Amino acid sequence: ITVIVPFYGYARQDKKHRGREPISARLVADLMKTAGADRILTVDLHTDQIQGFFDGPVDHLFALPILADYVGAKVDRDKLTVVSPDAGRVRVADRWCDRLGAPLAIVHKRRDKDVANQVTVHEVVGDVKGRVCVLVDDMIDTGGTICAAADALFAHGAEDVIVTATHGVLSGPAADRLKNSKVSEFVFTNTLPTPGELELDKITVLSIAPTIARAVREVFEDGSVTSLFEEQA
Repeated sequence: ITVIVPFYGYARQDKKHRGREPISARLVADLMKTAGADRILTVDLHTDQIQGFFDGPVDHLFALPILADYVGAKVDRDKLTVVSPDAGRVRVADRWCDRLGAPLAIVHKRRDKDVANQVTVHEVVGDVKGRVCVLVDDMIDTGGTICAAADALFAHGAEDVIVTATHGVLSGPAADRLKNSKVSEFVFTNTLPTPGELELDKITVLSIAPTIARAVREVFEDGSVTSLFEEQA
């Protein structure tokens, strides 16, 4: 039995942040195995090490080619800068740079010690003035982090900002934040349904189905899923 999980919902709980917290990403992996899953096929896990939670083969697919090719066809690549919204996404952003031949910038978040659980200072590392910036992330939940990063880019002189993410969770205040943002376009894949209130002109949803279908064919015809990884790296 191969289980296709386009969005692995508990991926963010992949380690203990404080005492007595569960590692739910591992628990769900164990539940799938106990239920009879022999193989897992998923798209853009929050962290690569989650693959080690599964006792069996894991095919970890990437939406980068679909998203990057869409953006590359719309924007003048000479004006394009790929931006990581935090230090944790730099490796992914670097893959975008390789595919699009664009320079890299990073938004560095610093927390105000006087304000609990709130990011108040954003420093931009890299040249974004007069550039079309593409913010790349694996998922957008409430939209707070990505919209604040976009505001920082505009404050540093960016001409335009496009946001891309594989998974559009879009919970809570996300609808209002995306509507009110100066970002010209948000690009997601359809690993999750887009809430009805977010059917806006500036939201584009691309299909991940061709990537998953090819991976399924390679698995069941004893082909090479690795060949997909090599193309998407």
